[in-house]
Order: sequence, then C-alpha cells, then structure tokens
Amino acid sequence: MDDLDYLRAAIAEAHTAEQSGEVPIGAVIVHKGEIIARGQNRVLRDHDPTAHAEIVALRQAGLALENYRLINKDGGDEGCTLYVTLEPCAMCAGAILHARIARLIYAAPDPKAGACGSVLSVMNHPQLNHKVEVVSGLLVEECGSLLTNFFRARR
Repeated sequence: MDDLDYLRAAIAEAHTAEQSGEVPIGAVIVHKGEIIARGQNRVLRDHDPTAHAEIVALRQAGLALENYRLINKDGGDEGCTLYVTLEPCAMCAGAILHARIARLIYAAPDPKAGACGSVLSVMNHPQLNHKVEVVSGLLVEECGSLLTNFFRARR
C-alpha cells in the first residue's frame, strides 16, 4: 500500500463519521506498513470536545504500541505515519508532536482552524525539539468536497 491507499482508508473513516452525524473527518495511523489505529470524529457521539479523528487514532495507536510515544519499541527508527482527511487543528497538532509521529499526511487544508500552516504554524515550530515530515494536498478535492457537501446539506 502507498500514501494514497492509506489516505483512502482515512476517507472511509470520514464516511463512517458522516453516517453517524459527525463532521466527516477520518484518520489512520500506520506503523511498519500496517494500519494500527483508526479514528473518526466522535465529538457528538462521545460528548467529548477532544474526540477529533486524530486524537481517537492516537489513543488507539498508543494502546497498540503500548507507549504514549508512537515510536518503535525495539529502538528502530521507523516511526508512525498519521493520515488524516483535514489539516489538524492546534489541539491535534500538539498531540501529534507529543506522540512523536514521524510523518503527517493530510488532504485538505483548513482555512478556519488549520495548525499546519493555514491559520497557525504549530507543526515544526523552530523552538520545538520534535520535527514531523508533513505532506499535504493528496486527494484534496475528494476530501474538500466531502466536507463542503456535508456542511451544505446541514444549512
């Protein structure tokens, strides 16, 4: 599988969130070529303002790796990659940094709350010690349309 395949898995999570009445955002975390965690927005279902797709996936990945730092237990240098359909907000960007995610792949930019350059630049701030490889723009039209259609239908 490649980045597009994993991002499509995140899109599938977004569709499931939408079917449950949530904002359609999905995420998956990959370690050593395997999806170890999945997340989708759950803020309404869980009555939890922190239950963004990224946070849900980070929690699952921590359990899967038995570590709050999502790095190899065996000391290897292959870290985890987080795939998400929308640019992370400041809360999620902070959690991504604390979890020591190696790569972040996101599709659509978030011009209202994005913290990876759209509104804020939390990710890879020069004063922080952890750096994340950030890739954006894959499947941006598909993910952007998913969100636009969701909010258009609600108005």
